[in-house]
Amino acid sequence: MNPVQFYKCLADDTRLRCLLLITQESELCVCELTAALDESQPKVSRHLSQLRQCGLLADRRQGQWVFYRLADDLPAWARNTLTTTLQHNQDYLADAHTALCRMGNRPERSAICC
Repeated sequence: MNPVQFYKCLADDTRLRCLLLITQESELCVCELTAALDESQPKVSRHLSQLRQCGLLADRRQGQWVFYRLADDLPAWARNTLTTTLQHNQDYLADAHTALCRMGNRPERSAICC
């Protein structure tokens, strides 16, 4: 991944918030992201697909759920950029984080990840 590709992938508010929430939580499913961002499932799914195509996210299926996490082969500089952005911009995600914490019936995660 080169820096231009990386930053182009971050240039959309929905994609950036998805990435930062996933960075914060380690792994989230589409339903959690739709609740946190107050966006439609098709919109969130489309952006997650774009992030997966960019090489920023990986996914795994567990029953009916599809969970997204940062790609295992994401370069350290890219991970560090996301982590630093998250640490210094808590206000940017405050509403989304609160909505995520209020979400009932969040899917259970398996102790063993794929």
